[in-house]
Amino acid sequence: MVNESEFRTHSQRYYEILEKRKTLPVWQQKEEFLRVLSANQTVILVGETGSGKTTQIPQFVLEAFGDNNKGITKNKKMIACTQPRRVAAISVSKRVAEEMDVKIGEEVGYTIRFEDCSSSKTVLKYLTDGMLLREAMADPLLERYRVIILDEAHERTLATDVLFGFLKEVLKNRADLKLVVMSATLEAEKFQSYFSGSPLINVPGRLHPVEILYSEKPQKDYLESAIQTVLQIHICEPPGDVLVFLTGEEEIEDACSRIRREVQNLGSQVGPVNVLPLYSTLPPAMQQKIFDPPDEAGGRKIVVSTNIAETSLTIDGIVYVIDPGFVKLTVYNPRVRLESLLVSLISKASANQRAGRAGRTRPGKCFRLYTNKSFDELLQPQTYPEILRSNLSNTVLTLKKLGVDDLVHFDFMDPPAPETLMRSSSEAIQEAKTVRDEDED
Repeated sequence: MVNESEFRTHSQRYYEILEKRKTLPVWQQKEEFLRVLSANQTVILVGETGSGKTTQIPQFVLEAFGDNNKGITKNKKMIACTQPRRVAAISVSKRVAEEMDVKIGEEVGYTIRFEDCSSSKTVLKYLTDGMLLREAMADPLLERYRVIILDEAHERTLATDVLFGFLKEVLKNRADLKLVVMSATLEAEKFQSYFSGSPLINVPGRLHPVEILYSEKPQKDYLESAIQTVLQIHICEPPGDVLVFLTGEEEIEDACSRIRREVQNLGSQVGPVNVLPLYSTLPPAMQQKIFDPPDEAGGRKIVVSTNIAETSLTIDGIVYVIDPGFVKLTVYNPRVRLESLLVSLISKASANQRAGRAGRTRPGKCFRLYTNKSFDELLQPQTYPEILRSNLSNTVLTLKKLGVDDLVHFDFMDPPAPETLMRSSSEAIQEAKTVRDEDED
């Protein structure tokens, strides 16, 4: 085991955090998880919201598999934990560095596109799934890693789905490598079947009760309805922060401006608010503002976010969630070769994840801006995987760079139609040829 005292004498803060860590549900299954991982090459872990899986499991793995005798630090092999989103890779790594009482970028680091906050000391690295694929292009067996943890697997991003198939092959060639697949909501039997009957561990969440409040009738304008619900909460409900789910940057910035203006118009009738946007193209420094502690002026924090806040992030203090029931999804039309973002209904799994955000610190409320009947009859159980609704030209190029030439027989969890792969392959070759021709001109 890694002897934590070898790093340095720990601060008082470290011991305070350690006591809190020990109250997380995942700590109750620490020994069971490590025992199962020791005996198996692949383990599937389903951890509900609030279980602590994202911050604790990588530390458990480091503690058990990171000691010098077992070769991790000695041979410079690391633990990798992938995240689908940049903001999660940054925020979680910073939290884990704080829990381990080390400086970010040293023993614990992160790597996202255009930013590498790791060093020769790094033994635990959080990185986006796309960055792990990039590393695999240069290091096909991912020799730098002893254990790879795929977190938020239920999001089924293109990169994650490619990693599933790619890592299955890597595991065949590296008996010393272990894989942990983690998710908040997972079709457990499907994953177990895909990963050849790997053992499954369920970790309960730590949720307070969340009251679900449905609209009595469908809303004509969900944006207007969301803004009015924010104001209603601010005027009528006890203290507690608010999380609003909207579909994209323009909508979110518009909502933030209008909420600020409406609260200002209410004057001294209500307390101050701190309205913060959150979406993937927001600069990382702006994204991190949602984690800042309340300023001295206080006020209710209102975070207006895309589905980025559904599972990847934990924002302390959220008591009220507003869910209009929509998300922007990438959809590809092969006939016109056009990929577009369409506002679509969320899945039941997403709706439940959103509601769960309200019960992290105390009993909460989730305001669903759609009817109970709509939830039952219109929402699909799970979100359709990205690989079945996207242009796969870039995915084809990625697979080629990984040395995969037989695309049709690549082990996708949900295989795209062979003709889709063939068409994407032709398009990718044509695009590469066009770029080459332009370079030569």
